Amino acid sequence: MRHAITTPNAPSAIGPYSQAIRAGDLLFVSGQVPFDPATMTLVEGDIQTQTRRVMDNLGAILEAAGASFDLVVKTTIFLKDMGDFAAMNEVYGGYFSTPAPARATIQAARLPKDVSVEIELVAFIG
Repeated sequence: MRHAITTPNAPSAIGPYSQAIRAGDLLFVSGQVPFDPATMTLVEGDIQTQTRRVMDNLGAILEAAGASFDLVVKTTIFLKDMGDFAAMNEVYGGYFSTPAPARATIQAARLPKDVSVEIELVAFIG
């Protein structure tokens, strides 16, 4: 069985998708972009500011599912510019303890709303 996880503390879905889906012991969190959940507007600023907002959005969804960053097993990061990798990584790394989750980082030609970063994740919440 699968069921949707939603929270007002993260941006609501702006299309035909869920913030997250729990399927058994796994939680699949949709890609988050730097939207402020209170205003549903993009957060302005550099890659570190945008990454922090994305990670806070992911954290709110994890919390709504009764989970935390400690349970994340895999992330996928999409960057507009791979030149932002080091600055993004500095913020991203502050959200995880050891061992950090498995990860892939990809430079995308274009991201939703022309943001600089989008991150999705999978957590084991059994």
